Amino acid sequence: MGASVPLVSSLTEVSGENPDAMPASMPEVADILVAYLEQMGVEYVFGIPGGAIEPLYNAIARSSRRGGIRHILARHEAGAAFMADGYARESGKIGVCCSTSGPGATNLITGVACAYDNNIPLLVITAQPALPAFGKSPLQESTCTGIDTLSMFRHCTRYNSLVSHPKQMEAKLVSALQRAIRTPGGPSHLTFPVDVFRSPSPNAVPSYDLQNLLAPSSMVDDDAIETLSAMLFEARHIVLLIGGWCGEAIGSILQFAAMRNAVIVTTPDGKGLVNPQHPQFRGVFGFGGHASAERALREKSVDLILAIGTSLGEWNSGGWSESLLNDRLVHIDESEEHLARTPMARLHGRGRILSVFNRLNERFRSRNNSGDPEEERKLNNGQWTPHHMLAQPDKFESNATPIKPQRLMRELGLMFPATTRFLADTGNSVSWAVHYLHPVVDRRIGERRFGGGTRKICPGLRKADGGWLRVTMNFASMGWAIGGAVGTAAANPDLPVVCITGDGSVLMNGQEISVAVAEKLNVIFVVLNDRALGMVKHGQRLAGAEPIGCDLPPTDFAMLARALGAEAHTIRSPQDLAALDVAAMLARKGPTLLDVLIDPDEVPPMNVRMRVLANDL
Repeated sequence: MGASVPLVSSLTEVSGENPDAMPASMPEVADILVAYLEQMGVEYVFGIPGGAIEPLYNAIARSSRRGGIRHILARHEAGAAFMADGYARESGKIGVCCSTSGPGATNLITGVACAYDNNIPLLVITAQPALPAFGKSPLQESTCTGIDTLSMFRHCTRYNSLVSHPKQMEAKLVSALQRAIRTPGGPSHLTFPVDVFRSPSPNAVPSYDLQNLLAPSSMVDDDAIETLSAMLFEARHIVLLIGGWCGEAIGSILQFAAMRNAVIVTTPDGKGLVNPQHPQFRGVFGFGGHASAERALREKSVDLILAIGTSLGEWNSGGWSESLLNDRLVHIDESEEHLARTPMARLHGRGRILSVFNRLNERFRSRNNSGDPEEERKLNNGQWTPHHMLAQPDKFESNATPIKPQRLMRELGLMFPATTRFLADTGNSVSWAVHYLHPVVDRRIGERRFGGGTRKICPGLRKADGGWLRVTMNFASMGWAIGGAVGTAAANPDLPVVCITGDGSVLMNGQEISVAVAEKLNVIFVVLNDRALGMVKHGQRLAGAEPIGCDLPPTDFAMLARALGAEAHTIRSPQDLAALDVAAMLARKGPTLLDVLIDPDEVPPMNVRMRVLANDL
């Protein structure tokens, strides 16, 4: 799908269409839009159809028949945005979601806002009634004279525009894609009146070559590299804080860590990029994190703390902890928005993280300052394991019934293969997973190659390595992981996907499990069933607040999943988990749900959040 797909012949192949309705040499605007998505290698559009967006669906149907893009039908538009988010994280391509006008567009906004606050590149396409109907109160009007959805999207998109003429489409689409993909990245929104969508395109084929327009730049601040190199050569003890935006650079970063024997900690969204068994890893700093990571940052002998590829919001800065945000900090990122949050840093290094660390590695190699990753493993062997990080290691091994969530995380890490993608939902799920989920992952301990060796970048392809654990920071929408897991599995159906979610999130967005059934996607949904909005409940108890609005009625999620067409099991104890036929679950062409009745009295590691709420920071 790297080149433009011929459109002319496809227009007369649509069942039920009159081939004389439009000259074969004049594809519709919607066809050209879809052709650009094909050029980028996009495989799926996630959405829900409606009258105003029907021309786009016709174009997708034509594309699908010739082996191009397929549509995946969500059950709610927010779910479509979450799916596009998961697809983008896994594939490294732009995620595409769409809706019709009016409530279809407003339903999208939560998922789009979540992607915006997490810098996930999406193309969001919505529809409008025909231009002559603007202001006449047509059905589901969402124009400037109705419920103005264009204005709503302005606050959660990188680019936002109404395409009011066929000749605008290509230029605005290219601008939208560039803004979505360029750092800091995020969703771009285009809205089309239905008559513009179905208008003949001014061009029979796409005019632009996205291969060049969207190729990632390797920009590096050379002056900052010079200054940073001098600081690093003088430093004796270095800590690396690895954030979620280090995906494509993680090999080079681990290589640097091995050469300098630097201590490694991660943010919650960066945990999935590092092997938990890495001898230099000291845990997660921030929400759900580990005291060992905090101690590593507070160590007085540390000369420099390199925060890499992280936005340093509340959850991934330990609630703006002074142990990190001080004059030992060096902040390296591609995004000026992220760098602006650390005015106290000794140095800001802006540039593509892969290029920055390739250059640093070459400089340290030239000074014969390279270490041996194998030797580092020997030095640390037996002295450090993930167990050293855990707040309650006894409960990690507990045989109690109902099952302890700590023990559940242990078992999930052991049950599934190294290639598994774990997604942890907002709420208790993310705090338990960030702290206690430690799979035996088959990732590199260090990277021995110098100066590149990376894969060829396709149009719009960037940061494809989302790691073994994916979480959402900042906006933190409940139910994100349910749709995100569907999008992840669609992007890479050959690998297992495990969605760790809560009972509240399932009651909010669990209908998207039906999409995994329809698409025959191998997703294991693990529901932490404690009959409550767990983070709310425990937060109220810890803060001494009124216990209100957090209790949920007993719900049989296994029965609910079976009603949707999924396989399901109820889990009450570690023995129930041990009895599962994991191989059969992973071989299924479809989802499985585990309704896990966890101990409702176990308090998740959420001290960072409580500290922030108590101090009104």
